[in-house]
Amino acid sequence: MAIALRKPQEIEKLRAANKIVGGALELLRQNTKVGVSLKELDTMAEDYVLSQGAKPSFKGLYGFPNAVCCSLNQVIIHGIPTDYKLQEGDVIGYDIGTEKDGWFGDGAITVPVGKIDKQDEELIACAKDTLYEAISAIKVGMRFKELSDVLEKSIRSKGFVPLYNFCGHGIGKKPHEEPEIPNYLEGKNPKAGPKIKNGMVFCLEPMICQKDSKPQILENKWDVVSADGLRGSHYEHTVAVINGKAEILSQA
Repeated sequence: MAIALRKPQEIEKLRAANKIVGGALELLRQNTKVGVSLKELDTMAEDYVLSQGAKPSFKGLYGFPNAVCCSLNQVIIHGIPTDYKLQEGDVIGYDIGTEKDGWFGDGAITVPVGKIDKQDEELIACAKDTLYEAISAIKVGMRFKELSDVLEKSIRSKGFVPLYNFCGHGIGKKPHEEPEIPNYLEGKNPKAGPKIKNGMVFCLEPMICQKDSKPQILENKWDVVSADGLRGSHYEHTVAVINGKAEILSQA
């Protein structure tokens, strides 16, 4: 497994692509209102990305038809935007990628629509808090499997479970690079596998299910739900390891 080590000037290129991700996600958050359609939100974010001199990198990637993954309620990841108009009490996840000057950005948030119930509030908080806990735990010399273990323990401690078979990943000149970073420990030994080093850039993205980790893909071949049929949540940041710790690149 060859995990790229980025030079400082390369990290700055990645930071530029990811800052646009952060801006697009903030725009989507601010415009998450009752009555707005998923396609309208998708177009809004795409227009913003283009206005910043970047391209929406998900559009056409593996055949995905849109700029933003809009994952509504039971859909945890990879939701295709539709004409559906947001309603009070919905939960909506946005995942967006960018490409600027040949470098990629990636990030995701899950947002409430109006007032949501306590379980949904906790569901969203689990993804967000787990992400930030994992980022704060990153240090040089730690193994990626240890990071997966941190992610899983954080998710389970909050009363939820990680989605299986999908993971965080490296990022750089391609949208998905080595390593794969599951939100759960594969195998029994967290002290195995490659170590985190300065210059590595990767995406962490906790994907949260309520009871069943097993994924199911819906008829459109994209929307991923849990076998439990319950709502999910998803948060993601791109981070760079600089001076021994992780720095978030995908902030607005």
